[in-house]
Amino acid sequence: MTTIFIDADACPVKDETTRVALRHKIKTLIVSNGGLRPNVHPLVETVIVPDGPDVADMWIADRAQTGDIVITGDIPLAAKCLKNGARCLRHNGDVFTDANIGNQLATRDLMADVRAANPFHVAKGKPFSKADRSQFLNALEREVRRALLD
Repeated sequence: MTTIFIDADACPVKDETTRVALRHKIKTLIVSNGGLRPNVHPLVETVIVPDGPDVADMWIADRAQTGDIVITGDIPLAAKCLKNGARCLRHNGDVFTDANIGNQLATRDLMADVRAANPFHVAKGKPFSKADRSQFLNALEREVRRALLD
């Protein structure tokens, strides 16, 4: 049975994810270390984990398995969940796969080294757009249908 896990800290697509999940009658776990308003729908559960670095990530990684879908922007979490057989999506709809996760981890590590070498280097990410939201919804719908067929 498919479950959707949302790495909810700083996730801009919680509402969109729950709408898609409810349409397909899929249990959804919104995982964070607090500060979120619980959803009243019985298929949506808010999971509050203790404060600490990567506690929510570890909680998700320990539970996500084949057939599940994980929504996260955290590349190491996506790598762990892919190893468990889960499907992983970024908030903008980009899909993490076994084929691309190695390059994404390497790029992440390289950029951490660049930031460490030059503390004045400020990386400017692009703002989350309507196009990102639309791409996410299309990707999530596609991944849900694939997961339900597995």
